[in-house]
Amino acid sequence: MKKVAVVAIGGNSLIKDEKHQSVADQYQAAKESCQHIATMIEDGWDVVVTHGNGPQVGFILLRSELASNILHTVPLDACGADTQGAIGYALQQNLQNIFHERKIDKMAATVVTQAVVDRLDPAFQKPSKPIGPFYSEEKAKKYATDEGWTVVEDAGRGWRRVVASPIPTEVVEWKAIKALVDEGMTVIAVGGGGIPVIRKENGELEGTAAVIDKDFGSSLLARQIKADLFMISTAVEKAFINYRKPDQKPLDTITVAEAKKLIEEGQFAAGSMLPKIKACIAFLEAGGKEAIITDPPNMARAIRGETGTHIVP
Repeated sequence: MKKVAVVAIGGNSLIKDEKHQSVADQYQAAKESCQHIATMIEDGWDVVVTHGNGPQVGFILLRSELASNILHTVPLDACGADTQGAIGYALQQNLQNIFHERKIDKMAATVVTQAVVDRLDPAFQKPSKPIGPFYSEEKAKKYATDEGWTVVEDAGRGWRRVVASPIPTEVVEWKAIKALVDEGMTVIAVGGGGIPVIRKENGELEGTAAVIDKDFGSSLLARQIKADLFMISTAVEKAFINYRKPDQKPLDTITVAEAKKLIEEGQFAAGSMLPKIKACIAFLEAGGKEAIITDPPNMARAIRGETGTHIVP
């Protein structure tokens, strides 16, 4: 029996620090994650790799702004597509090279992936996700008038555009992704949580200016293809309670009920671990068998039960 895992890696994981942000630097960082993914594949897993794209979209928006006096700007949904292609290229080429080196009979392919969001999602009424460069108040408010942007002052650092972060309801290409997995392919998909699209009344799709949380998009795909395992690769080997406090404690194995209780107690930060825990819960409540949170070097060990935070039904 095939074992299918959806492995979500962060867009920030491709950028080691401020001195290593170039495309070449990101390629090398991707190579590290791919080595660990290849080990999972050697252990018998079929893998779908999903990834974040926040910093990379930010780079495109900054380039677009700087060149706006001589060239058209890039819409946010197109930024998502651009980064899916570029990051997917880095991941699939690294994987294919590692497969060749290790004599693994596999191929990798990237699927540009759309994720449907509901135009009535409350997030559209209160955009809150900052994107792109900082602006002067005058320029930000001009964009608000001319382009219909929502702009906010960001902690004294300048003004920024904010967009909605809705919950995805459908990964449009899930059947294509599943078909590739069934054929034994290693698939890179749902980059940045998926390109946000709205399904119009006539059934057509239309891109929208929004940002989908990578973990929610990945969890949704894992549910749709009925993956056996959902793994989130992040900056820490395990999730913690009382994180960064003197009495912090790593979490080894917890149930969905225990995870929900810890959420109620405010144990997980909204901008970091909370969406990861919620994404795991959604996967498990839809019939998933196990979810794991760990860092890239420990992915294979975590699957073997040696480390990581394991969330079970």
